[in-house]
Amino acid sequence: MREAWVQQQFLTAAPARAPVGFGRAKPPFSLVVDLSDNPFSRDWWRGLATLGALVVFAIALRPDFGPLPAGTPEMPKAIEDQWDATAIGSLDRGSPTGMRMAANSRVEPIESAPERAFLDLFATVGRDGLARSLVRIGASTGDAVQVESLVRGEGGRVIPGTGISVTLGRKEAAGLRPIQKIVVRTGLDMRMAIERGDTGLTLTKMPIAVDNRPLRIRGRAGEGLYWALRAAGASSQSAASYLKALATQIDVGAIAPDDRFDLVLANRHTATGENFPGPLLYAGLERFGQRPVQLVAWNIGGKINWVDAANNQPVQASNAMIWPVNARITSTFGMRYHPILHFARMHKGIDFGAAWGTPIHAAADGQVASAGWAGGYGEQVKINHGGGLATSYNHMSRMIVSPGMPVRQGQVIGYVGTTGLSTGAHLHYEVLRNGVQVNPMAVRMTSAPAIDPAMTEAIKARLKALLGVGTKT
Repeated sequence: MREAWVQQQFLTAAPARAPVGFGRAKPPFSLVVDLSDNPFSRDWWRGLATLGALVVFAIALRPDFGPLPAGTPEMPKAIEDQWDATAIGSLDRGSPTGMRMAANSRVEPIESAPERAFLDLFATVGRDGLARSLVRIGASTGDAVQVESLVRGEGGRVIPGTGISVTLGRKEAAGLRPIQKIVVRTGLDMRMAIERGDTGLTLTKMPIAVDNRPLRIRGRAGEGLYWALRAAGASSQSAASYLKALATQIDVGAIAPDDRFDLVLANRHTATGENFPGPLLYAGLERFGQRPVQLVAWNIGGKINWVDAANNQPVQASNAMIWPVNARITSTFGMRYHPILHFARMHKGIDFGAAWGTPIHAAADGQVASAGWAGGYGEQVKINHGGGLATSYNHMSRMIVSPGMPVRQGQVIGYVGTTGLSTGAHLHYEVLRNGVQVNPMAVRMTSAPAIDPAMTEAIKARLKALLGVGTKT
């Protein structure tokens, strides 16, 4: 009862208040209309009309997506000349940017394009010969055969891959073009030009001056003799020949960083800029505190052998090992970071960067000890050469010898691949002495008996001439 009395007193004392409304008063007019509210009402139709007007207005202001009209920009003559010199220019002037202009309203189509009276082309002679290569680029068959006949008649020889400059005339009835002029390299010291005259095609010889002076390369051995040779400008073949020559006298793996190499190569340098290194003529090495190595290439009995110039004693080449593939060396004997295992480990051979399928040759005479899968080595062939010496050929794609089979030096025993633990096609080549891998570049060979003493003075004169290469007179 007390609670009812308190409630009655509170209600009697509380003043009367008007009810409070929520929200804001609706504006009399607004372009913003919610089309989901009161469909088909007067406000709804007004909002729909406003939306339609906005869409029409947006369409009316849309940009033109058609091609832009071309035009030549106005710029000073000096700037135009600079642009032309650097092959930069506007597209409507035919600037060689590699792009094409889109056709626009200013383009006037024509029924046919005028035929060019002459075509200046540069082509490469294919394996099928000069005549067929000329026919392939549109030359008249009769002219192509005549050009090849003229070149052969003058003793010229065009090898596949040779570049030729050709000018062709107006098309004939058969759709082919007569040859107006052709310039082709037919040898290291000769170019030939065949040009059409009043009497037909005639040939003109254009001799090229050739400097046959030998090339001398010298430098410090550093931390790796092979890579020092390459850095000094020697090719992979020249560097390999030099190392093989030294290996007949010393342990190549024991060469000190401060030892200095010296080699002389036969060389031909043309007036047109080509340089063609030839065979190794001299292999020398200056060693601190030791006798220098001086080896001269000398013709003995119709064969080129190395002669120790200090003792006039030839090195017997018949026992020397040959490289198993004709390719550059990509990794030498010694410690290296393994590209698959990702830690430093001993690299117990030489890697040759040969392409997949390159023939692999036996380095020397011997007997196949094993041929088959060898774990990380992949497909492997091992050959015993006697005297505790053996060679190993690894990561092969295919083997064509079997265990117990005798092989001769230079015989193909398989092909380069990437089997086993390998990141790409190459040959991993090892030389083993009594079962232990040794540096293939350090395998020493025996020497032959001394040569005829009558040749002593001739050898000394040859050595003096070779050591004079590259020095001022």
